[in-house]
Amino acid sequence: MEKTSRVNQTVVSDFLLLGLSEQPEEQPVLFGTFLGMYLITMIGNLLIILAISSDPHLHTPMYFFLANLSLTDACFTSASIPKMLANIHTQSRTISYSACLVQLYFLLVFGGLDNCLLAVMAYDRCVAICQPLQYSTVMSPQLCALMLGMCWVLTNFPALMHTLLLTRVAFCAHKAIPHFYCDPSALLKLACSDIRINELMIITMGLMFLTTPLMLIILSYVRISCAVFGISSSGGRWKAFSTCGSHLTVVLLFYGSLMGVYLLPPSTHSAERESRAAILYMVIIPMLNPFIYSLRNRDMKRALGKLFGSRKTFFLP
Repeated sequence: MEKTSRVNQTVVSDFLLLGLSEQPEEQPVLFGTFLGMYLITMIGNLLIILAISSDPHLHTPMYFFLANLSLTDACFTSASIPKMLANIHTQSRTISYSACLVQLYFLLVFGGLDNCLLAVMAYDRCVAICQPLQYSTVMSPQLCALMLGMCWVLTNFPALMHTLLLTRVAFCAHKAIPHFYCDPSALLKLACSDIRINELMIITMGLMFLTTPLMLIILSYVRISCAVFGISSSGGRWKAFSTCGSHLTVVLLFYGSLMGVYLLPPSTHSAERESRAAILYMVIIPMLNPFIYSLRNRDMKRALGKLFGSRKTFFLP
């Protein structure tokens, strides 16, 4: 009997992603909505990257990290939404075992990278406001490249370890995942083997990707607040703090959506609530980021204007 159970646990070749709704009449609406949001996300973040790379005035640490954040947001959304759209279009909910692990790996990498970049950007603003005269010296190109490289290493290594540890987990016959993507917690609920090391890995990654970056962001803004309130004129205080407005808005939206789910009591957790939160930080926030960082930023507006102007000149005779 034990041998048969062990065999049944190892034959799982695919999973079922239940998605956001099982009602057939809602599928066209979901497809159109998420296709539109995905296209807006990709176009908006691509324009941010092109505008920053094409304008020499934006070749500064702040915009260097913003371009990388836009690239990360585009990749983060692309790790889940195209598969969701394909499943709706083909009316199939299956995802292969290997594809599920690959998707999980990239979601962990780019989700963690999002957190790290937000922390690095907070540090950049802290240096700019607290040490304006030493800013160019402290935030040198070498340091910026080093911090970006460390972000990649710190996110790739734990994500790879977590994914490899999942390959050792035996899954039961029941293989339905109540999400539109391969959620690690939902995967572990389907396990029939010992998952203590996997649960420990999730806690460790939560500390690395969520708690530590958030603490660094809070510490940076505490220093920024002390420096801003030390400025005598109200105009100077507003000018100094306005440079952090876009970043602070994104931080509040991103971490607010995460805390709205994962800091609530376990008894209130549900697949529907977690899916809604996932839509917010995996789809909506990456879609809004280009607007948040460009609408109130004169430098970005000018760069985008030049970008569209050059494209218009290129296409017109």
